[in-house]
Amino acid sequence: MDRLDHLEHLDKQLVDELAQVARETVRDELREQTRRQRRRAMLYAGSGAVALYAGAALALALGLGLATGLPDWAAALITAAILGVVAYVLRGAARPSASRSMPDHAAEPTAPGRTVGGSAPVAPPGGLGLPYPPMPAGPPEAGVPGAGTSDAPGARQPRPDDIDPEQPHHRA
Repeated sequence: MDRLDHLEHLDKQLVDELAQVARETVRDELREQTRRQRRRAMLYAGSGAVALYAGAALALALGLGLATGLPDWAAALITAAILGVVAYVLRGAARPSASRSMPDHAAEPTAPGRTVGGSAPVAPPGGLGLPYPPMPAGPPEAGVPGAGTSDAPGARQPRPDDIDPEQPHHRA
């Protein structure tokens, strides 16, 4: 029996050692991936900043080129209008539309309550009933429930002074 207890201790020691090695390996791998992703993110940020300055220089060159034949304020106004049109076109290109298909995102599930393509949901996100109560076909009838039209004998139109604010309101 003493010999088996010694083997159990060795087994536990081996499992602990393997777990320690696995943890260190995973930790080192995650550090390396994080380091690579951080480097990539810094390069993208630098690229974006340089592109911003390049766009500003291009807009300045366009404005100065227009200013040779026009007053300065007109050249600046035309440059701003051109940049506004380019921004509008780029925004339109970035938005998905019904005419273009979305093969990359078609299979992805969407978050609850979020609409794809900008249309309103048919039912609430929980799927419980209609989004709005149904509209009745005509105005509410006074008198007996289920009465026909307002031309029926004994039916009368409700008046504003018929409503008692002290009465409780019940919904069916």
